[in-house]
Amino acid sequence: MFCDKCGGLMHPKEGKLVCMGCEGEQAIKEEDRKTIMDHQEKKEIAFFDDVDTLPKEKILCEKCGNNEAYFVVRQMRAADEPETMIYKCTKCGYKWRR
Repeated sequence: MFCDKCGGLMHPKEGKLVCMGCEGEQAIKEEDRKTIMDHQEKKEIAFFDDVDTLPKEKILCEKCGNNEAYFVVRQMRAADEPETMIYKCTKCGYKWRR
């Protein structure tokens, strides 16, 4: 979903689409509703679907005190920013990042 005025990326806000560039607004088209709903449902980080293949690290879980967690490394921001380490406790499943 791109802005008709400037071509910028649109995002849903208060029942309409708002441009991230020029802040122009558009009504949400019926064909865009499914895409928006799918995206909103996927906001949960799904990096830990297959934990059997993920590496583990000895790190203290803040929630249960376990000392082992699965981890993944993701580039969350621009390339000149450091990567983010995302952890999931092997015992309680608590997720955090560092």
